[in-house]
Amino acid sequence: MKAARTFPPEPGSSRAARRFVLGAVGEVRADLRDAISVMVSELAMNAVQYARTEFQVRIQVARGTLRVEVADSGAGHPAPWQAPPPSSLHGRGLLIVRRLADDWGISPAGAGPGKYVWFTIGLHAQAPAP
Repeated sequence: MKAARTFPPEPGSSRAARRFVLGAVGEVRADLRDAISVMVSELAMNAVQYARTEFQVRIQVARGTLRVEVADSGAGHPAPWQAPPPSSLHGRGLLIVRRLADDWGISPAGAGPGKYVWFTIGLHAQAPAP
């Protein structure tokens, strides 16, 4: 299954992108649903705050794995390698994605400015131990 949708660069788009992905995924365990929700929200909000362009969310479900891509046409390249100071209200989104996803990355969009940030997560993984 594949689906894609474009969103405007406004704060409400983060919520709409999250609903779009969760609606396409359907029924999954609550912990996976929460992780997917957080990761989509973080990537969508990054597109709104930093790229300030329309962004597209593309999803693919194949062989029990969800892949989500958030593509924008903004200049610049995210740099998630260092944690921000504890007093900072921003800068943890990609660190969160790195922690929750099975795999993730940042790729150039091709010709011109832009990039897509993606993650994968298994939809049928075992529940975490209590």
